[in-house]
Amino acid sequence: MNKTQSKLRRSPRRVWISGDWTSAAGPLLELLREKDFKSMAEIRKSSGLAPREFAAAIGLLEKKRLVERTDGRAVTGRSRSESLQVCADYGYVAAVDIGGTNLRLVVADMAGAIVGKWMGSTVGASSPGQVVQLIRKGVKHIQRQTGVREETLLAIAAGAPGVADSKNGVVLLTSYLGGWKDVPLGKLLEEALDAPAVIENDVRLGAVGERWKGSARGLDNFVFLAIGTGIAAGICVNGELLRGPEFAAGEVGYLVVPGTPEVGVREGTPGPLESVIGGEGIKVQWRQFTQRMYGEALSDLSATDIFDRALDGDEYARQVLDRTAKILAHAVYNISVVLNCPHFILGGGVGTSAILRDAAERVLESYTEPTRPKLSLSSLGPEAQLIGAVRLALDAAEKRIGIRA
Repeated sequence: MNKTQSKLRRSPRRVWISGDWTSAAGPLLELLREKDFKSMAEIRKSSGLAPREFAAAIGLLEKKRLVERTDGRAVTGRSRSESLQVCADYGYVAAVDIGGTNLRLVVADMAGAIVGKWMGSTVGASSPGQVVQLIRKGVKHIQRQTGVREETLLAIAAGAPGVADSKNGVVLLTSYLGGWKDVPLGKLLEEALDAPAVIENDVRLGAVGERWKGSARGLDNFVFLAIGTGIAAGICVNGELLRGPEFAAGEVGYLVVPGTPEVGVREGTPGPLESVIGGEGIKVQWRQFTQRMYGEALSDLSATDIFDRALDGDEYARQVLDRTAKILAHAVYNISVVLNCPHFILGGGVGTSAILRDAAERVLESYTEPTRPKLSLSSLGPEAQLIGAVRLALDAAEKRIGIRA
């Protein structure tokens, strides 16, 4: 049973709102996004709904004009059976990944298919007002390019680095973007685009994306561990994102494990874990090794370049890789014990290195109790955040339409 089927089967048996059954309509629409079905019977079987619930959910979706009936497969000796498909052009959503130097944006239809992409630079344009105008510019550009009408934009979701209050749409704190604090980004976007806005931490969006379309499909409990310049985690527990009372859950770059600095962290400085095995930390390790051995630091290689050298037999690169993998494995093990969660999806420019994953797996072979953590690489790569934003924007659009609570 996949996660959509599970949602449908766990949905309340009877929810009557304004004359429509609504409890199963949203999950049923999600099921129709996942695959093309050959018949109504096949859809109902996959949904797990009782006939009355199934008919009522379809009735609501048809009333809203979110789905339409199509010809299914031909049955021997009979006419073609009916099926359903999402009306993709019913409306559109925008999804944004705000970075310290770049802003990426896509527009997707109601079937979840991306119809347009745009990218802009936040260098020199990182104030809240400038970023909002950049997003508005990108959305308008895609609308002109694709012929999508402005009034069909149903919702927007944006991911920002740092601590984000997703309940109120506020970026509480980020060391990027000129050090934003308490920025009401959701309200600003709603005013600029006249559509509901969802704001979330960018790494949590990566977790949403991996669960919807990537390496965490079908998993209700997992950790999406993004390792780039910094380190952070998107944590999914029982199918829900873990945010914490101050929305700082997953800031694992501040973990103290063997091999990391034990001194307190000053504001604006990297956490202990990311200072050693984040992208910049790995480069520092490399410079320190080569400085000690040769009296001068070798060329400023990237973390993945250093891992490649280790695989090619460079002794000092191997030492950097082994130390990084050991510290990463200890961090993963500690997180898994606290959360009772064995599944870790590695993302980010450094985390998606198969060389690092394999080295960390070797360390974890000695850590089997209570369970041995399992490491997988992100299958979405840098697109995870944008795909997660599309997912949350679709949820927001469905709430606006009235088919999701």
